[in-house]
Amino acid sequence: MPFSDQVRARLDADAAQIIGKYPGSRSALLPLLHLVQAEEGYVSADGIEYCAGQLGLTETEVTGVVSFYTMYKHRPVGRYHVGVCTNAVCAVLGGDQILAGLREHLGVADNETTPDGQVSLEHLECNAACDYAPVVMVNWEFFDNMTPASARQLVDDLRAGNPVTPTRGPSRLCTWREASRILAGFNDGQATEGPSAGPASLVGLKLAQERGWTAPEPEHVSGDADQLAGAGRTVGSGPTGSGVSHADSANPRPGPAVGKE
Repeated sequence: MPFSDQVRARLDADAAQIIGKYPGSRSALLPLLHLVQAEEGYVSADGIEYCAGQLGLTETEVTGVVSFYTMYKHRPVGRYHVGVCTNAVCAVLGGDQILAGLREHLGVADNETTPDGQVSLEHLECNAACDYAPVVMVNWEFFDNMTPASARQLVDDLRAGNPVTPTRGPSRLCTWREASRILAGFNDGQATEGPSAGPASLVGLKLAQERGWTAPEPEHVSGDADQLAGAGRTVGSGPTGSGVSHADSANPRPGPAVGKE
């Protein structure tokens, strides 16, 4: 069903704010897709049409992006989207058992939602939290050191509406649509809440402090500063040294989110 005039007016105001952040409007596509996902819970055909119209793109171009990134969903997901990692460390420590147990417990397969619309399940790749494996994510918030039993309790609490607090991050677990709006660039004020790194992530730092380890001093390089700043200090191939400069490799800057103007 097409967006109503009321919904479109609300989206237009938010979309203008998003697009205004980028020197090239095409780079606003990723957050704009999160915005329409926040509206419907997934990226519908109407959402694709809306984004294309806002950015002067074809619907085929937008669809290509939606189909590439797994964070954009093609059909409605649950109020709480549960992802289970089974990559390397998580798998060794029980991730496969957690996923199999949740499939049976919830009665759903991957990318399916419980009949009450509360919980959907996804088989995820690495969550970049191997020091807390096995890890489950709910609306992209971490639940660390899980077991089949604790995972079942988690989804039961979500379905019952009981308070659930992520292991790291904010004290209040947002809904799937709220998470999508945050990813679109509209913060909920909880970014600084809760621990961002726990003991397992800080073991290396603790050992370094206890043993007096320090980082090595950068290698001294003599020579003319202008010459060092030229092509001779550039990483890459070809006569102009195409590629990433030495300075840029130390201080990388993100490029446009999508495409290149």
